[in-house]
Amino acid sequence: MELDFLNDFKDPYMRNPKGQGIFLAGVLLGYLAYKQAGGKNEDDITKAPLFKQIQFGRMDMKTLKRLLARVPQLIAAYREDIGKSMKALTYLSAKVGEMLISDGTEELGIEGNFAFATGFVNANNYYWKMFSKKDE
Repeated sequence: MELDFLNDFKDPYMRNPKGQGIFLAGVLLGYLAYKQAGGKNEDDITKAPLFKQIQFGRMDMKTLKRLLARVPQLIAAYREDIGKSMKALTYLSAKVGEMLISDGTEELGIEGNFAFATGFVNANNYYWKMFSKKDE
């Protein structure tokens, strides 16, 4: 998993493990929602069940952790759509958990909501930055 692109962000919030963890949580959940929607560019991600469960702009850490706790179940449920990405998503999920646990703060705030949404809406792009297609 390649995370060097995180160093390109200039925002101070994205320079700490919590900010990066929240951003990567957005990427993880966004990629899963993309797969739920069918995994094609023309598919509408807003129809994905996961998308409908997220209150963008009003999330707190408790809600984020609840969503992340469901990731293993979602990976198993959508294993056919996810295909070879199962291992990569499991690894990404573990990394997100590690980064969020390293910071004891419970408030997501404006910065966290923005970082999460940015990762979510650009999930497919950032996923392939982390895991090149040759790794798949």
